[in-house]
Amino acid sequence: MAKKPNKKPGSNTIAKNKSARFEFAIGDEYEAGMVLQGWEVKAIRDGKVNMTESYVFLRNDEAFISGLTIAPLNAASTHVVADPTRVRKLLLNRRELRKLADSVNREGDTIVALNMYWSTSFVKIKIGTARGKKLHDKRADSKAKDWQRDKARILKGNNR
Repeated sequence: MAKKPNKKPGSNTIAKNKSARFEFAIGDEYEAGMVLQGWEVKAIRDGKVNMTESYVFLRNDEAFISGLTIAPLNAASTHVVADPTRVRKLLLNRRELRKLADSVNREGDTIVALNMYWSTSFVKIKIGTARGKKLHDKRADSKAKDWQRDKARILKGNNR
């Protein structure tokens, strides 16, 4: 099976949720495993993942992710009825689940998915507790990002 050409060699990142860091101030981060079906793993290997609208919720002392879209491959999922947006269970320690529940219930935080990556042969997802940013916070972050980019250009120009 050939790898996709646009992927950097040696990179284990599958997908990133870029809008999460722009829309939210991220607090604690956790690494979670996911319960997947066979066709989902094949589609993930092919890069058919979209996590921009995904969010995590807690129910009965378990964590689930909703809104994560894994588009099925035509060849791999012929014998199964594939639901690309099904709710998937996340695998976390009991202590981590308790911390997440406290953060959501007491402080009013939201749990968002940040990125998905390979850890050896397992698919892991990084989740974080998040608080919504105000408009002025987004502007300040954008301004700082622009300044970092300009500073890198200036330093690169001085080195020549």
